[in-house]
Amino acid sequence: MRTGPARRVLAAVLVAGLTLVSPVSPASPLAPSLRPAAADEWREGQYWLQEYGFRQAWDRTRGEGVTVAVIDTGIDAAHPDLTGQVVGGTDVSGAGGAEGTAPVGPVPEHGTLVASVLAGHGHHGGDRPAAGPASPAATGSATGSAPASPSPSSESPAAPVEDATGTEPGPDGVIGVAPEARLLSVSVNLGDDNPHGPAPEDQIAEAVTWAVDHGADVINMSLGSNRQDWPESWDRAFLHAEQNDVVIVAAAGNRASGAMTAGAPATIPGVLTVAGLNADGTASWDASTEGISIGVAAPAHPLVGAVPGGGHQQWQGTSGAAPLVAGLAALVRSAHPEMPAHQVIHRILSTARDAGIPGEDPVYGHGVIDAAAAVTAEVEQVDRNPMNTIADWIRVHRRVEGPAAAPAGPPAASPSGPASTPAPAATAVPQAAPPTDPVPGLQPALVLGTGLAVVALLGTGVVLAMRRRGR
Repeated sequence: MRTGPARRVLAAVLVAGLTLVSPVSPASPLAPSLRPAAADEWREGQYWLQEYGFRQAWDRTRGEGVTVAVIDTGIDAAHPDLTGQVVGGTDVSGAGGAEGTAPVGPVPEHGTLVASVLAGHGHHGGDRPAAGPASPAATGSATGSAPASPSPSSESPAAPVEDATGTEPGPDGVIGVAPEARLLSVSVNLGDDNPHGPAPEDQIAEAVTWAVDHGADVINMSLGSNRQDWPESWDRAFLHAEQNDVVIVAAAGNRASGAMTAGAPATIPGVLTVAGLNADGTASWDASTEGISIGVAAPAHPLVGAVPGGGHQQWQGTSGAAPLVAGLAALVRSAHPEMPAHQVIHRILSTARDAGIPGEDPVYGHGVIDAAAAVTAEVEQVDRNPMNTIADWIRVHRRVEGPAAAPAGPPAASPSGPASTPAPAATAVPQAAPPTDPVPGLQPALVLGTGLAVVALLGTGVVLAMRRRGR
């Protein structure tokens, strides 16, 4: 694994969404007035549940029967807001536990934050654990475990449903947008503290392949890179997901941490890429970015979420916007179990509320999510993914070198990799375009380009505001 100075610096710069610590300091750091919150105030802080139609969508479904893989730093499955939700997992970093539930990396809380806003079920006030880590630091092989069949619960004042652990969902803590979806935890370590583990780009390919092979209907990726292109191993992994009808949702990135335009995997055809919004529904400058690959926009600032050990925290970034959309995809798949992945994405895009420049644009994509409409509206059928397909992209852009170059066929969907082939020519990649009529306060995008493809979390950036509940 290459760990030279340039790689370490770029990895640090690109950590981008959880609002903790970053070597990058924005010119005008945000400093919202936020007071420490009591348990019920964490729930009260989830404005997106009502304002973006999730509570209305829950009249139809809460995500039951759908499995979402969270490729991140690991999920604290013992957190009171998440008990019973994680039904399987693995570690592909070599640094975590075999089940993917031992948080790893320089920002270990990231995965738990992401999981909680996606599929948390809250808790009762007496459910909080004693101080200390809530997840066992298990070690072992990276084979992981296949999901069981629990019935995770959700908040339901009229008729509470018990989760797999026998704990009723409670009014305190964080409830996810798809509180009855099942979770797979695939832990990755994208920091510089894993010198003997697989390279980040290799972890991503393995993680996506594992998630598909273990039953994921939706994959959430709150991580990104400083490149718009990607290694061929990602071709195979994302093609495998596409061929197995899996929806992949990715965070666009955050300017506050240096991501001035979306980078892979957010630029991969077929991926539903998510931009970030402020609390007033406008595009966020710090907690988002832009690019022609953006599909929709969702709340990113401010957010609340669960952290390992039973605590909670305020955070921001597209790392939090992405799981809101992944959870929405789970709701759509639950309400329409026979619907193919491309139609699920089409429903989310076509029911989004237009914002910014009329029509599709590189700031809001197709618009602002409307969960109720995505789940319940009458939407026309389409025969292909509106975000395009990785299979078509491979046929057009992966060509062998030489005068007799011809399009290569789609690579085999195998985690072991292809047989030896000639080196590919330079890859044509999407280029971000600035809005023709920029949103006030936003500037045209700049493309971050270096010779290294650096993968990092999109939920860990500049310290803007943090209030952590005592453990």
